[in-house]
Amino acid sequence: MIYLDYQATTPLAPEAREAMLRWLDGPEGTAFANPHSPHRMGRQAAAAVEVARERVAALLPPGGRVIFTGNACEAVNLAMRGSAPRRKAGIAFTAVEHAAVRDTALALGQASAIPVGPDGVADPDAPLPADVGLVAVMAVNNEIGTIQPVDQWRERAQRAGALFLCDAVQACGKMDVPAADMIAISAHKMHGPKGIGALWVRDGLDLDPQVTGGLQEGLRSGTLSPALCAGFGAAAQVALERRAEDAAHVEALWNRARELFSGWTLNGSADARWHGNLNIRREGLDVARLMSECREVMFSAGSACASGSGKTSHVLRAIGLSDAEAKTAIRVGFGRYTTIDQLERAAALIDAAAEGQRA
Repeated sequence: MIYLDYQATTPLAPEAREAMLRWLDGPEGTAFANPHSPHRMGRQAAAAVEVARERVAALLPPGGRVIFTGNACEAVNLAMRGSAPRRKAGIAFTAVEHAAVRDTALALGQASAIPVGPDGVADPDAPLPADVGLVAVMAVNNEIGTIQPVDQWRERAQRAGALFLCDAVQACGKMDVPAADMIAISAHKMHGPKGIGALWVRDGLDLDPQVTGGLQEGLRSGTLSPALCAGFGAAAQVALERRAEDAAHVEALWNRARELFSGWTLNGSADARWHGNLNIRREGLDVARLMSECREVMFSAGSACASGSGKTSHVLRAIGLSDAEAKTAIRVGFGRYTTIDQLERAAALIDAAAEGQRA
């Protein structure tokens, strides 16, 4: 099988796996303790958690703290709901935000979507509501890879007296994460384990807890998993060390992919984009049939979070595609462990199946 769905999740880095194994010892081991226990084994586990926290923090701006969460969706909810009592009620978010941001904003009320152009980019001069208290702009879109002008949006939010939230799930470990008031990230999108994410909160900003109980993280309750934290930390360290190498590899894959899929139409910007994301469409394509006929290639028809919903992608609609056009799109995602040979074999299979439909 050929895996080309890096936006849904990434393969676990060997270094992350090794870091995790130590903290999965059974009853004969010494590394299974609760990191919140005061005894020696608990303190050892707590030390591992703090090492991991420092490694994750190294990928993020200075002047803030890392709060471990169960995933990025929880981090987004903690940011948006936890800041509500300390800001104006209005929330503005780009029309291409992940559902974690979009649905939470709608649930909280007084939400408004910021339109994007055909390239998927939101203009920082777009109007904001007068009562805006929170602006949410993602760094890299999960469906079409668009890179937003986050620094300009942060300045815009500051001028409006609003807090600024950045979903950096698809950016963290791949590029500099821009400054914000709050930043949500996820381990499994950067070759770490599933089941752990983090919210970075700038110094001086207080949030209200959304999961209460023991408040082990100071702002979030629940026993931390030293294994998951260690895996996250190791993945962060490797991402930092390999960032230039990984970026060069992705660029080579992107250039080859553009050649291989030259007969397809690119969705979103080719330039303001993370080049590990190739979202393309072909007129008249039956995507469900294509995926059935290419079972050896793991690619996507859109966001993994919305798969099976039957709904047209809100991201593709936001860049001006009709429902019919959006339903002919596929997403091919690649990264660190993808080879040129795998990409070429996958493209041959996908193209042959697509041509078969036309015939």
